Amino acid sequence: MRLPAAAVWQTVHSERRRLVADLSGLSEDQWRLPSLCPGWDVHDVLAHLVDTARTGRAAFVRDLLRARMDFDRANQHGIVRHKRRDPRDTVKALMEAADLTRTPPANLATRLVEAIVHGEDIRRPLGIAGSYPEPAIVQALVYQMRTPVSFGGGRERVAGLRLVDRRTGAIWGQGDDVEADAIDLLLAVSGRRLDRERLTGSGASRLAGASTAVPGARRAHDR
Repeated sequence: MRLPAAAVWQTVHSERRRLVADLSGLSEDQWRLPSLCPGWDVHDVLAHLVDTARTGRAAFVRDLLRARMDFDRANQHGIVRHKRRDPRDTVKALMEAADLTRTPPANLATRLVEAIVHGEDIRRPLGIAGSYPEPAIVQALVYQMRTPVSFGGGRERVAGLRLVDRRTGAIWGQGDDVEADAIDLLLAVSGRRLDRERLTGSGASRLAGASTAVPGARRAHDR
């Protein structure tokens, strides 16, 4: 079941505020920890979330043209634009943008992918437990499974696999089984490395091997 647009935005706004609360009181060293997003530290991912929260359709097109149609370059420009010298100011900037409903010209499910996957990119290296609404995770997962890697999804990663949510028993796809919590399935399909024990089943090794950094991997949820 797809969430209506109002529910998607309610979830996104809530996740932004929850992340702000989780990041209060971090040490300087914690801000520099590598995130799950290849090449970015925790502060970089936070600055990126500020950028995407403030980027609408027109700004997205403008930024992409300035970056010569390179998504990764456009994302990097956005980080530079919003990454404050003091990470606490970047946290404040996300709080100020928390209730915005700007989006690029893309499926609205990308906003859920953005909020959830980047939330885990930040929380897991910091040892912070995340909790997300199950319908939002499922909608983000289904979107990623249907979207090619070249467009930031994970369709090729799940080809010939049957994903099973070990908590609810929900199933997606056909083939060798991969059983995990839905949030871990979403991260793996989105190209994030996971602790191997989080995935079980005959297809687990294949999905874990596919969940590596690839050029343009950040496009899954960016913009």
